[in-house]
Amino acid sequence: MPQTVHAHDAVLPAATLVIKLGYRGAAFSGFAEQPKQRTVAGDLKQALTTVLRRPVELTCAGRTDAGVSALAQYVSVPVDAHEEKIPKRQLLRSLTALTDDDISIQEIYKAQSGFSARFDALARSYRYRISAGLRPVLAWDHAWWYNGALDVAAMNEAAQIFVGEHDFKSFCKALSAVDKPTHRYVESIQVAEIQEAGEKLIAIDIVGNAFLHTMVRTMVGTLVEVGRGHRATNWTREVLLACDRKKAGPTAPAKGLVFTGVLYPDGALSSWPETEDL
Repeated sequence: MPQTVHAHDAVLPAATLVIKLGYRGAAFSGFAEQPKQRTVAGDLKQALTTVLRRPVELTCAGRTDAGVSALAQYVSVPVDAHEEKIPKRQLLRSLTALTDDDISIQEIYKAQSGFSARFDALARSYRYRISAGLRPVLAWDHAWWYNGALDVAAMNEAAQIFVGEHDFKSFCKALSAVDKPTHRYVESIQVAEIQEAGEKLIAIDIVGNAFLHTMVRTMVGTLVEVGRGHRATNWTREVLLACDRKKAGPTAPAKGLVFTGVLYPDGALSSWPETEDL
């Protein structure tokens, strides 16, 4: 039987609700909804459906794979004239209460009708953490433990070959590159030693306009081949030019990757109004 369509199901967008959220990726089968799997989009969509009392469609800045975490994922949802008047603290309180503790609702913004968290993004940034040598303690859940020494300077030198616009077909899942554009622009990439909570780690920070499926993790796996001394620093150029996934290094484990930020045009986002509870 056909489903009944209620008046509140048809949204006449007056504005866009934009949610900045973080999540620990371990328990999720990625961001995108999947049948019979727990996903970030699935949990958030359920919470939003409860708060807005209607079905919702959401768009994210960048899909993350199973096991990948985020500090600053952005999600956009069209809202009508009544919904844009819901007080900010009410939205924050409700969404926090309706999501489990591996999701953090960090901020709520308002954007014009038609804004897209995905298509209006100018740049996206990621950080990958590696613990080289000693088994990490506090970083265990969000770093790749590589049980050996890595030459950070060599890795950083090799990484600079990625800067600029290139065909990154060698660094994405082969099936996802079929009949799809694989050119991307990498604004910057830096490999450096850092210290977090008393532990020494290697951080690989990368900023680009967009990324292919498993692109960052394959780049990391390729740089580790250089860092462990198995490849020369100029090998990354050969891999890049080959446009062949088989030429690159292994895909680094998902748990070391964190989606750290998104850049939008100035003025695109404003704080959701702080009004009294309805």
